[in-house]
Amino acid sequence: MSRTIEFRDALREAMSGEMREDPRVFLIGEEVAEYDGAYKVSRGMLDEFGPRRIIDTPISETGFAGLGIGAAMMGLRPIVEFMSWSFSLVAADQILNNAPKMLYMSGGQLQCPIVFRGNDGAGGQLGSTHSWCVESLYANVPGLKIVIPSDPYDAKGLLTEAIRDPDPVFCLESERMLSMTGEVPEESYSLEIGKAVVRRPGTDCTVVSFGRPVHFCMDAAEELAKEGIDCEVIDGRSIKPLDIDTITASVRKTNCCVVVDQSWSFSSVGSEVAAQIHQYCFDDLDNHVHRVHSDDVPAPYAHNLEAEMLPNARKICEAVRSVTYNA
Repeated sequence: MSRTIEFRDALREAMSGEMREDPRVFLIGEEVAEYDGAYKVSRGMLDEFGPRRIIDTPISETGFAGLGIGAAMMGLRPIVEFMSWSFSLVAADQILNNAPKMLYMSGGQLQCPIVFRGNDGAGGQLGSTHSWCVESLYANVPGLKIVIPSDPYDAKGLLTEAIRDPDPVFCLESERMLSMTGEVPEESYSLEIGKAVVRRPGTDCTVVSFGRPVHFCMDAAEELAKEGIDCEVIDGRSIKPLDIDTITASVRKTNCCVVVDQSWSFSSVGSEVAAQIHQYCFDDLDNHVHRVHSDDVPAPYAHNLEAEMLPNARKICEAVRSVTYNA
């Protein structure tokens, strides 16, 4: 049975549901316990599961990320919350040089079933050092998976699957979406990691995105429909693995594509998606793949400048017009 809940509540339902089913699962991070979570994602979990499974930490991402990795290697299933993925940079050695490589370096003897989750991207006037989009940095590393939900339904389903997965999974959430509401089933369910979804069918141009920018794409598609341009919007859901099959099937139908990525453009996820589309759909394309990214500047603090720096519906409309009118 579905009901309407917030994105943050969907995340909590995923964690709580798996903790009830599996005593190996625990949550660790800054302010997750006594304060009910910096963004109230873990509200009430300390009361239900106690301080041995909902664990507050010092402000030391290197320390508690390493603790989580060690616990995972010993058979537990930790969920490590970063208050912001910007803060994960200080734990890069732990989360990129240890967790994804343990299975390989141990010859298959040591798995590392761990979830790292928290807020990714510009969070609304938090300044440049708290607004990192880490997907393009971390997707380069073998041995890990990256999911990026765009609504409450996906938040619960993808996080549930991430907790069950035997490999390290990074769940990139958006602070700007935590209060977003949507229909979410009460019962437990999971969504396969590596399967995209078509959010809006169309015939004239494929628009591919991940996470929060999917909503900018939907807004742009509605605006472009008034001009007679019918966009198909694909929500990748997962960056690694990438569901290139769903994307290329759409491009072969529309013959045009725009990729929207909140990362900076150089060496980005959008660059990789565009490269694979050119590789697999070269003869189907009527134009080269256009990309829309955040501007190549640190995230500004001012609200209007931050909004202009990010991908937005206006930029997406301009890109789609360019790729379709010049086809």
